[in-house]
Amino acid sequence: MTTIKSVQQTASQLADDATQNADDAIKSTQRAANSTLDKLSDKVHEAGDHAAPVISRLAAQAEALTRKTVDAVRDGSKRARLQATNAANSTVGYIKEEPVKSVLIAAAAGAAIFAIARFVTRNRDRV
Repeated sequence: MTTIKSVQQTASQLADDATQNADDAIKSTQRAANSTLDKLSDKVHEAGDHAAPVISRLAAQAEALTRKTVDAVRDGSKRARLQATNAANSTVGYIKEEPVKSVLIAAAAGAAIFAIARFVTRNRDRV
């Protein structure tokens, strides 16, 4: 019976050793995983630290571009308004200097527009 008891103790010891080895392997794997995650976390923080200035610079460039675009549109609008005012003033000045000629030009333009409109509607009615 000593042999059976000895075999049982040996088997029990082997099972305990196997369990301990498995626990050690699990702990070792956990340590390795934690170490890898720590390194990865450090890399992510490092990348974030490097990306933050780039993002700030890009945001500043986008803001500057927006400001330039708004200024350009504002300037273009001012120029267009000034040109329209100058054209209106020139037209008024011409009408004051040449009233008869201005009326004749306006009448001729009106007659031309009427003729074109009549031609277009006549052709449309035929189709």
